[in-house]
Amino acid sequence: MNLNTIHNVYFIGIGGIGMSAIARYFHANNKRVAGYDKTQTEITKGLVELGIAIHFDDSIGSINEVFLNAENTLVVYTPAVPKDHLELNYFKNNGYNVVKRSQILGLITEHTFCLAVAGTHGKTTTTSILGHLMNACHVPLTAFLGGISENYNSNLILNGTEVSVVEADEFDRSFLTLSPDFACITSMDADHLDIYGDAEELKKSFIAFTERLKPNGKLFVKNGLGLEGITYGIEDDSDYTIQNIKIINGAYIFDVKTPKDIIENLEFNLPGRHNLSNALIALAMAVEYGCSYQQLAEGLASYKGVQRRFTYQIKTNDFVFIDDYAHHPQEICAVHQAVREMYPTKKVLAIFQPHLFSRTRDFIDDFAESLSKFDELLLLDIYPARELPIEGVTSSWLLGKINNENKQLVSKENLLKAIHDSDAQVVLTIGAGDIGAEVKRIKKEFSIAN
Repeated sequence: MNLNTIHNVYFIGIGGIGMSAIARYFHANNKRVAGYDKTQTEITKGLVELGIAIHFDDSIGSINEVFLNAENTLVVYTPAVPKDHLELNYFKNNGYNVVKRSQILGLITEHTFCLAVAGTHGKTTTTSILGHLMNACHVPLTAFLGGISENYNSNLILNGTEVSVVEADEFDRSFLTLSPDFACITSMDADHLDIYGDAEELKKSFIAFTERLKPNGKLFVKNGLGLEGITYGIEDDSDYTIQNIKIINGAYIFDVKTPKDIIENLEFNLPGRHNLSNALIALAMAVEYGCSYQQLAEGLASYKGVQRRFTYQIKTNDFVFIDDYAHHPQEICAVHQAVREMYPTKKVLAIFQPHLFSRTRDFIDDFAESLSKFDELLLLDIYPARELPIEGVTSSWLLGKINNENKQLVSKENLLKAIHDSDAQVVLTIGAGDIGAEVKRIKKEFSIAN
């Protein structure tokens, strides 16, 4: 497919974080863009403000007739769209070029120098750091991010087309459409077992991803994953390793040992060892690309983070409210480590919304163990996303397994009262569902109170 001959691009599921970045990309490249999504969100509002037409009813009649020309219209959809979707089936049955988001990302990036970030945890933050570092080094790049960067208030960094930085998503084996020059794997913990069946199949998919590297490409792997490549780790014997870590005024100050040098006194402002690890691999890829140490140091110090990744909503001496996207037991453990490191003497209340019935079932004991670490816990109902309920898989079942005396199920209607009833000085919202919509309510309520 030659994208130069495509004039119109129609998105089904345009409000998705990955889909909207590609919609922004095509709009910036003077294509006519429109789309459908199920619900109106801040993301869809932002697209509409750019002049992109979006409707929210699944109806052929709602599609602008310009996009009903199959010859020069490309249709992009997300696997989250149900198979009986009217618009999707219309396009499939009437001779249109209909492709998944991952396929179009492969097409956009195949003739660029592509740096791809894969892993069951850390993809979005690492991709965002890498895009920001490369941009700070004036590399002509386009970066497709899986979250809204605080530095750019966008999920797209558009500053040239020679280099691409992409999040390589293992869901639905999407990352196997990419052909990167540099690729990293941050982690291979079991996840998406509704797709893969077991952890071994997931690992096979990551190995298949490594085989997608272009000739003479470089693979970067976290030390301990058992894969051959340039290794990275914290305070170990990796090719790239962080040393001499200090916390000064809430920021990490550290050195990085590369295969050739030591880069001293780097500053990084995101809490948590998991974020230090993300910063290290982004730095390593940028160093191997050829970026200067001075520009990288400045870029790292100016990095602000990604929305819903340990994002401070309220930060006073008496009360702290942090929001995070963590939805896997290992991610929850990482958030716990970060909050304990930053606030070792304060009481911590976690509010968690499980994401997917299948993930809750598959990791029930790991979820229980990770959530037991907090001083207090409020548990919301499971967010179903693309799934139907599974018998017996409920938040009540999870609650019963959590070893914590200060735990309770709570509805969204009673959430603010439950927080008021707590004397915790640090409050966390955690999850990948619509818990993000509660963040505004909590912030408004407790900004007034504090």
